[in-house]
Amino acid sequence: MKREPEGTDITNEPQALPQANEIWQTTVHWQPTETQQTQFQTLYELILSGNRQLNLTRITEPNEFWEKHVWDSLRGIASWQTAPETLTSGQTFPSLPISASAQVIDIGTGGGFPGIPVAIAQPDWHITLLDSTRKKMAFLDTVITALGLPNVATMSDRAESLGQHSQHRAHYDLALVRAVAEAAVCAEYALPLLKLGGFAVLYRGQWADSDTQALKSAVAQLGGAIAQVVTFTTPLSQGIRHCIYLQKMARTPGRFPRAIGIPVKQPLV
Repeated sequence: MKREPEGTDITNEPQALPQANEIWQTTVHWQPTETQQTQFQTLYELILSGNRQLNLTRITEPNEFWEKHVWDSLRGIASWQTAPETLTSGQTFPSLPISASAQVIDIGTGGGFPGIPVAIAQPDWHITLLDSTRKKMAFLDTVITALGLPNVATMSDRAESLGQHSQHRAHYDLALVRAVAEAAVCAEYALPLLKLGGFAVLYRGQWADSDTQALKSAVAQLGGAIAQVVTFTTPLSQGIRHCIYLQKMARTPGRFPRAIGIPVKQPLV
């Protein structure tokens, strides 16, 4: 009989995500409730299971999953303004200045990030997960049911098509775009979908002042402006991350977004 190497986990049982209440409190001035913590853990286990059939994520170690998928997703919607230090578990997440019952779209959600962690933290927001891969959307439907998230829906479509659809154009208060394409492309996907005054959050790794200057022209053509660029350090691996916040200031011209594939091939400059 073949022996397993010493230290091998032959049960393949998912490990527990870190509680990290002190980190939550010091970085976003919030802590998950016990129910929310359980939902994050269940999400982790479901993603690991789904990875056997679908390419959902390469990040499977519990600490890394927590930091790069759960914490990172929520850091992007934490207000860039200073939040009160007294916020405790169960209180409202200190998020962007939008409606308490906001309409939110996660563009190119993939394995459900950042949309599903956001839906867990913000149960009053109405969140649409958008991706063109039908198999992933079908899987996320089962995840949403298992987590008990009535505030989440999925949609299999392209952002270029949705942005020209009357029911979705200028419909959303907030658009989240993470690991999808270069910044100008993400802006063209997001801004046509936003209401006036709405925000888009572009989740980025490295970012420089020159990138901000290069993005301004593209955003202006779409009726938007760069509201804020926030630099932060991830709490476990000490990686540098950025969130670029765009605000819809004027109606997006009808020619945007351009036809499927054009934004990626010919990014706005």
